[in-house]
Amino acid sequence: MDAQNTAFMPRILTYNVHRCVGTDRRLDVGRVADVIAGLEPDIVALQELDVGRMRTNGVDQAHEIARRLEMAFHFHPAMRVEDELYGDAILTRHPERKVRSAALPGHERVAALEPRGALWVSIEIEGRALQVFNTHLGLVPREQQNQAAALAGPQWLAHPDRQGPTILLGDFNVTKASQVYRTLSGALHPARRLAERRSPSSTFPSVMPVLRIDHIFVSDEIKVEDVFAPYDALTRVASDHLPLVMDFSFL
Repeated sequence: MDAQNTAFMPRILTYNVHRCVGTDRRLDVGRVADVIAGLEPDIVALQELDVGRMRTNGVDQAHEIARRLEMAFHFHPAMRVEDELYGDAILTRHPERKVRSAALPGHERVAALEPRGALWVSIEIEGRALQVFNTHLGLVPREQQNQAAALAGPQWLAHPDRQGPTILLGDFNVTKASQVYRTLSGALHPARRLAERRSPSSTFPSVMPVLRIDHIFVSDEIKVEDVFAPYDALTRVASDHLPLVMDFSFL
């Protein structure tokens, strides 16, 4: 890669913030923002955010984290309980526009499962429109498979407007041995496989990470430099997941 291409290398991360309640059971939105700020990302995908919920003091966590990071954001409420919201967000300092946010299918025979959704934002970086998809899948295998099939289908990754460099990331609640992982790997490439460096990337549980259930998938136009899960005194306690970070460039 020549000097011109190495001048700027974007960084993206996905982080299940567990409603900003850490492994010490302390609610601390600022601590989560500090973890993210220390990693200096260009794009942030967050899951398990509370907005206006009594259990987390009514704070709009998406807005507060974005304010602290001085980023614009889009929030998708996967779940609504009257005025209380719970869901996922994409944050960035780069020019952006929301393309789509919607619910994902659940289990045909189990109606009481937690609702899940996805968020699609187009972000302009160095004159390229990067399509970013953030999601948080369910816990039941059949439910997860339905959701992965939907993500790979015509409303999301196979949508005609989904052109050019693309990143799908989030908390998928599955390992690479799952059918879900195989389904999504048929649509995009698992970033870990393409990484130039082999850094530790297990994210759960944060106190002793042994599972890779947070994932990043990329299109052909993305060159993956590194994928890693920062493990230090702050990330171990801020949430029950570690952030998963990817440095990349465009091909």
